[in-house]
Amino acid sequence: MKQKELTDAIICCFYTVYNTLGYGFLEKVYENALKVELGKRGLKAKVQYPITVQYNGEPVGEYFADILVEDEVIVEIKAAKTLLNEHEAQLLNYLKGTGKEVGLLLNFGPSPQVKRRVFDNSH
Repeated sequence: MKQKELTDAIICCFYTVYNTLGYGFLEKVYENALKVELGKRGLKAKVQYPITVQYNGEPVGEYFADILVEDEVIVEIKAAKTLLNEHEAQLLNYLKGTGKEVGLLLNFGPSPQVKRRVFDNSH
């Protein structure tokens, strides 16, 4: 499994934050808390990582992934009742747009949810 050790560490941080803060805050609060927790574990994290979308070699838009950990794993944070297909599509588009292959979708909803996605960018 690609980046298993790193994703396991990120998921551990997610549960630490979830168990400490619980449910009900805005995504930004969880993003900031997760960055702090990742740093405590010695992991390098960039918040609001910019992604430029290209179309036929031309930039056509820019958006931001919530967190990029160790320049390898994109973390998308939600604070919703449940994860939706649209959330997974967003994460897959982030992976396509960056050339990164592993992403985590973390939901700080009423019940914690984690989805790990891999996208093979070699195709």
